[in-house]
Amino acid sequence: MSAALMVFITLFLLVTVLGFYASRWRAGDMSQLSEWGLGGRRFGSIITWFMLGGDLYTAYTFVAVPALIFAGGAVGFFAVPYAAIAYILMYFAFPRLWSVAQAKGYVTGADFVRGRFGSRSLALAIALTGIVATMPYIALQLVGIEVVLAGLGIHGEWPLIIAFIILAAYTYASGIRAPAMIAVVKDILIYATVIAAIIVIPAELGGYTKIFAAVPAKNLLLSANPFNNPGMFSYATLALGSALALFLYPHAATGVMAASSRVAIKRNAVALPAYSLVLGLIALLGFMALAAGVKTMPQYAGAFKTFGNNFAVPALFLQMFPGWFVGVAFAAIAIGALVPAAIMSIACANLFTRNIYREFVRPDCSPAHESQVAKIASLFVKLGALVFILEGQSKTAIELQLLGGIWIIQTLPSILIGLYSRWLNGTALLIGWACGMSAGTWMAAQSGFKASVYVLHIGSFALPCYAALSSLLLNIVVSFVLSFIFNAISAPRDDATIAEDYV
Repeated sequence: MSAALMVFITLFLLVTVLGFYASRWRAGDMSQLSEWGLGGRRFGSIITWFMLGGDLYTAYTFVAVPALIFAGGAVGFFAVPYAAIAYILMYFAFPRLWSVAQAKGYVTGADFVRGRFGSRSLALAIALTGIVATMPYIALQLVGIEVVLAGLGIHGEWPLIIAFIILAAYTYASGIRAPAMIAVVKDILIYATVIAAIIVIPAELGGYTKIFAAVPAKNLLLSANPFNNPGMFSYATLALGSALALFLYPHAATGVMAASSRVAIKRNAVALPAYSLVLGLIALLGFMALAAGVKTMPQYAGAFKTFGNNFAVPALFLQMFPGWFVGVAFAAIAIGALVPAAIMSIACANLFTRNIYREFVRPDCSPAHESQVAKIASLFVKLGALVFILEGQSKTAIELQLLGGIWIIQTLPSILIGLYSRWLNGTALLIGWACGMSAGTWMAAQSGFKASVYVLHIGSFALPCYAALSSLLLNIVVSFVLSFIFNAISAPRDDATIAEDYV
């Protein structure tokens, strides 16, 4: 057995033990959904920092962001500013959401929408959007594991099945406590890997000057004048739209709601940009892989044929590091898949249980039954992602994940704007949501679901814009116009969140 594989297995077994032990850590009554799915809302600033970092910076981030830069150049760096922008929204908006959720016992963003606007249909739409947008994300975490396993020379379905069984078992037993604890190990490994990479790899390649010299000039620069280079609009709108969408994903909102206080959330909004620095360094790995010429090396030809540019970082590590450190780096990526996959499956289970099952199937279900349904739902969510990947649908999962960003941003008027305004009408928001979903999906379809940027024709200008952002603008316009009309002809509604916003 190679040194890389031995180190990888050892670290994987370590986090497995931690996952099962987590049920005893800050033990709570797992028959309560708020304990299983939110850790009893008792995670302080430090644990929340690790958990949100592990939740938002996934294995697929580690693989896909450098791959995008490896293939397309500087435009891939949009991931760095969008994360920084998102933390501004987190600082101002999400302490308000936490306050309402804590006071009212809400577990999901759809719970808040149900209470704020009194619309079961709108809450159902928000819940379904969250589930559908998150499912491909879980599948892509398995793609991340599949890529590093291939780098270790492990092929076939059984390794992924084993990883699924381990993930499913400790998530079922420990709930969100498992990924929260494992996130600490994951982040230590990620930071160690990145620090080593930015020191060792440039030294091997002759320094950063030679690395950037090996990159075609067109891949390094974007024109400062967007009318000379419309790609600047793609970059800007991708960054802004992705920032607006980030904390609307159920797994991100779940991580925030699990915090112990408003203060913990604000502290994390200030501290989490440290991950953006790491993300920028991870992105540079794409240029390093390009300078190293890994795609031209015959020993990696088969892996590149199977995984495309997503194999750029594993190939770079295999080429530049000794075997034992390759095991550390690959374990960091694989564990970086387990943490978000667990939180994502928990978030989807919370949405299904609270906003579909309890709302429409068993309104009188007991808290213990509700928690049990959530645990079972989390298993089915992960199983669905596994089957999707085993059926060879990795490419489809990537396309659906692009659509997921377009879909999830359509919940912004109901959740983010709804946090600050009661004036909006639930029916108007539902119609606006439907318009945004339809328009965004249509725009993506025009590219064959291969890109999320749609060219807008404004006068004589053709400006490429992130489809999520342009469809969101349509959603907001429709929601506001129809709210003005519906509010004028309908009676005032009850708002279950009144007097709780500023707790």
